[in-house]
Amino acid sequence: LEGLSALWIQRFDREEKGNDMNVKRFMMIAGGAALLTTTVAQADFLGLSADIVGTDLADDGTWTARIYADLSAGSRLDAIYGNADNPLLMGTSSSLYQNTFGGDTSASINPALYAAFDSLRYDSWVTIGLEDQGSNALASIGINFGADSISSSDGSWYITPDDAQGQEIGGRVLIAQFTSYGYDSVLSGSISMQGKNADGSNWSAESVSYEFALPAPGALALLGLAGFAGRRRRRA
Repeated sequence: LEGLSALWIQRFDREEKGNDMNVKRFMMIAGGAALLTTTVAQADFLGLSADIVGTDLADDGTWTARIYADLSAGSRLDAIYGNADNPLLMGTSSSLYQNTFGGDTSASINPALYAAFDSLRYDSWVTIGLEDQGSNALASIGINFGADSISSSDGSWYITPDDAQGQEIGGRVLIAQFTSYGYDSVLSGSISMQGKNADGSNWSAESVSYEFALPAPGALALLGLAGFAGRRRRRA
């Protein structure tokens, strides 16, 4: 399964009103493993998606996923936040893998340590655009980073509009990597975001909820795979 993107079945229902567009995005991993419904008032934010990185990479019985904000061409993401009306929560139905040499955000990940501690590559963290500390301008304030969940009712992780890492690449901006214990565990949460459209105007999306899980074995069969093929590694 390593390097395999989750297989998505997608349907878009769009209702145009003047220059605004209400977008409802329905996503499901084949086999019924995950469901995401998003409603926003801007066409430039398209929803959230996830790629499955692999299984048993950080520790036995774990699976690793990366979560992305999907944006239209030329758009960017500048902040992920929670407030009193739209609290932020991200976590798992089981527990998250936390590497001893890792950190809460990608700005704490030192790639020079990968050679000695390969499982550091699969630490759980949040970000905007980058997977390690190289040229990473990410900052955070008011975020509660717990062992197995992230929450805030008055906080954000963010970059400035001048930081290149917030720009979409291939229609996506990386926002988190999570390694969860238990193949049947579910990654879920609700986040709010803001950024800029290609024309320089602002966009925002509040209380965007998601659920992601490993594809069912039948879904992997559709891709011509016999089953999961993850490397086994121990935590550092």
